[in-house]
Amino acid sequence: MMFGWGRSKRPGPRPVEEAAGNLFEPLALLSALDQLLPWYLKETDDRRLVYPACNRRLNDAEGNVRAIWEHTRLEACRYVTMVPRRDVELLVSAVRQSEMMDAFLKQAPHEETVIEFEGVPAVDYANAITAGLNWLDHCAFLAGVDPDKFGRTRRDFRRLVVLAQQWWAIDNAGPRAYEMVANHEVPPLMFCLVWQNYTRLAKEVAIAAIYGSSLDRGIEQLRQHFRTTLSSEAGQLQASLSALTDTAIRLKNASDPDDLVRS
Repeated sequence: MMFGWGRSKRPGPRPVEEAAGNLFEPLALLSALDQLLPWYLKETDDRRLVYPACNRRLNDAEGNVRAIWEHTRLEACRYVTMVPRRDVELLVSAVRQSEMMDAFLKQAPHEETVIEFEGVPAVDYANAITAGLNWLDHCAFLAGVDPDKFGRTRRDFRRLVVLAQQWWAIDNAGPRAYEMVANHEVPPLMFCLVWQNYTRLAKEVAIAAIYGSSLDRGIEQLRQHFRTTLSSEAGQLQASLSALTDTAIRLKNASDPDDLVRS
């Protein structure tokens, strides 16, 4: 599930839960973001949640990998929802992708996380998307992510947009995109590219926030801790080590925070 907010112990707005089932409809996802962001920002403003999420620790509310992953992604997505004179067709309509991607690739790169909008939707979305990537870079630094995993964030995304632009230039790309959505596949719409990349990068931030820069190293440190503290309790030690192994496997295989929710 791409947007499993409803399973949090701190429930968000109902519209978010309702949108969760319509995973391959980007407009539903954008609508869910619109509903969730005011709730999330109020939680942080009222200090019920540590902000940014990458600064949370295990003893904090929602101080777990899944919540930090979800909320870091949300923090990056907020820039897109802030664009004035919103024209979401630029993000999700097949016939507008060339226009949106051209605007993004013509944009001068910037490193800002506080931006001023110009009132031109394509330009503002381009700036907002880059600001979201910059926010993830900022969170990665705060969380101590291995720099090798974040060294080319903006450059790598621009390359991805170039590849997507080439895909849209192929004959019948528009009908093919609608067919993919109908078949629960994800076409290279601009919003889908943004969502997938923010999700991937937010995962690295969340892992570093809880386990340190290396998941394997963090898990091994916990194993050593359990071996030391539970050495006289063989059954509990074995259960703890098995749980750690399961956690590591699930984290490595997860492509979305909701993959970490047990069925």
